[in-house]
Amino acid sequence: MENKFSVSDFIVYCNQTLEYAYTGCIIEGEVSEMKTSQGKWVFFSLKDEGGSIDCFIPIWQLRIPIEDGMKVIVRGTPKITNWGKFSFTVQAIMPVGQGNIKKSFELLKKKLEREGLFDPAKKRPLPKDISKIGVISSTQAAGYADFIKIVNERWGGLEIKVCHTQVQGLVAPDQIIRALNYLNEHSAVEIIAIIRGGGSADDLACFNDEKLVRAIAASKIPVITGIGHEVDESLSDLAADVVASTPSNAAQMLTKDKKAEIRNLHDNISHIYTQISSRVDLIINDSKIKTLNISTKILSAIELYENKIESFVNVLKSLNPENILKNGYAIIRGDIKVGGEIEIEMKSRKINANITKVKEK
Repeated sequence: MENKFSVSDFIVYCNQTLEYAYTGCIIEGEVSEMKTSQGKWVFFSLKDEGGSIDCFIPIWQLRIPIEDGMKVIVRGTPKITNWGKFSFTVQAIMPVGQGNIKKSFELLKKKLEREGLFDPAKKRPLPKDISKIGVISSTQAAGYADFIKIVNERWGGLEIKVCHTQVQGLVAPDQIIRALNYLNEHSAVEIIAIIRGGGSADDLACFNDEKLVRAIAASKIPVITGIGHEVDESLSDLAADVVASTPSNAAQMLTKDKKAEIRNLHDNISHIYTQISSRVDLIINDSKIKTLNISTKILSAIELYENKIESFVNVLKSLNPENILKNGYAIIRGDIKVGGEIEIEMKSRKINANITKVKEK
């Protein structure tokens, strides 16, 4: 028995079949006849040498600028409209080829610059003494392996929270955005590193996604990017607080070099030892000088007292009766009166005599 449908039921049936059979189709082609309707919808054709497909995307989902003639890849679902036209509902779009990527890059860059999204005054420096790092990367990529290796070699012992995401292709921006939101809301990391090794312009194009760029700029936690090679630049780099040239360079910027720290520690200890030794020598020398000064003062005082004692001795010597007798003088002892008896002591003899006369001078 043949199936019988109303027109609208048949359209629904076909769309269900198409959605089931062709979920998440990816198509590559050239944009043509692009137009915007009511500021809400974007319509364009996607064509190549052999055919053309009408495409539709809500303007809020258009996260990179596109123009006629630009080659792109789109992901979405085929659909038949209520008017019987075949259409492709686009969910994500990305430019293809270096020239197209560059053109889209410049258009979006100018738009975001006018908004002040890349203002250097908004950039935050790297935290000091980092102990917890959030990493957004593909854990299967060589860039991630290099990052972890260098972090562990340079310092080690850091806490690293890793969010595994794709880092190229149409699905990568949304995965990275979810990882950013998770680290901001559910972790205590001090810095978020978004890393991806080198690749072609097509491989790195996902980092020019407008929604991703805005999420990086709005992150509550500082963000460092290490995307591609040194010559590569993405809009994600411009939105980040700090930009490293490569994943390896990001690892170097986030960690101390323990070998250099040990050398600095040894140098500091040697410097401190030299300072202490110099100070001790200065104190000892100063003490010696002070001791010498005290000794000199004591000797001077002793000499002064010796001179005084010598003077006293000379005075006493001058008063010694024996010295007086040596000079021809005599000492008289006794009762000095007429009839009295006296003793006269001279240098070499003593004389006893009676006084017969006493006369006052």
